[in-house]
Amino acid sequence: MTYPADAILVLVDVTPEGTAASSMAGLLGAAAQIGTPVALVAAPAGAAQAAVDAAAAAGAAVVLTAEADDTQLTLPLVDALIAADTAVQPQAVLVSNSISGRDVAGRFAVRAQRALLADAIGVARDDEGIVANHSVYGGAYLVDAAATFAAPVITIRQGSIDARAEAKEATIEQLSVTSSGGAVASAGTIEANEAVSSRPELRGAARVVSGGRGLGSKEKFVLVEQLADSLGAAIGASRAAVDAGYIPASHQVGQTGVSVSPQLYIALGISGAIQHRAGMQTAKTIVAINKDGEAPIFEVADFGIVGDVFTVVPQVIEALEARKK
Repeated sequence: MTYPADAILVLVDVTPEGTAASSMAGLLGAAAQIGTPVALVAAPAGAAQAAVDAAAAAGAAVVLTAEADDTQLTLPLVDALIAADTAVQPQAVLVSNSISGRDVAGRFAVRAQRALLADAIGVARDDEGIVANHSVYGGAYLVDAAATFAAPVITIRQGSIDARAEAKEATIEQLSVTSSGGAVASAGTIEANEAVSSRPELRGAARVVSGGRGLGSKEKFVLVEQLADSLGAAIGASRAAVDAGYIPASHQVGQTGVSVSPQLYIALGISGAIQHRAGMQTAKTIVAINKDGEAPIFEVADFGIVGDVFTVVPQVIEALEARKK
């Protein structure tokens, strides 16, 4: 098969259930900005048809499928990516900046001898080639990076890409993969631990409401949940709130937690230490509510309210609920 000359190879994260991870749409959207998206879905035979269909519907011009043993960690995905890269000869390889994606991207970059541009929040093309946009030093600077030779491997931060690829009729092709035979770790039995929630997952959410130590207690942190539910948002927290036991560590936003780039980020009672700002400063719109008018969070906020969250937020919730009627 002949592939597009401007092909951008996208590795689709596949969940244990065989569906495409939520990061896929942003990856294909980023690819469409700089070339023609070609998706790779690597999973056990017949176990990821839903992911293949989703990639085709989300704008991939070509969807490559490859068999990958899910009882082996990382290596089968790297082998599949090597095979796809050899066949397609893409101008760049895009991978989600997820735990698995970072592992695969690093291993692939070493094996293929490519430049690795990690945790990008955007991609572009200039006269010299493909450029990755990064937020660095705790979000203090925005910088561009590019490879000096060969196609770069770029990991994309979940939720950072707004663009979406235009849906088209995709070509589906089975890819033949030769195992590298390298040392590989094996996974034991995987059991789903389902948590029923109407709220979106924090990583990659379009809206996030986060609370800090200023909420005062675990019982009062419910105010964050109430506002999040009114907005259909995910729930985040500062490290101080997590350390105080208001909410589990999985909700921590920041340099040592989850990095998010939502359309809307609302910070309630968060002072805005540099470690927290590093994980949310690339949000498109930031709203801060804090009784301390000198709090560092106001330095990065697009809109700020100096006031008591327990006075302001109930009014916001009331206004939101009134608009729904």
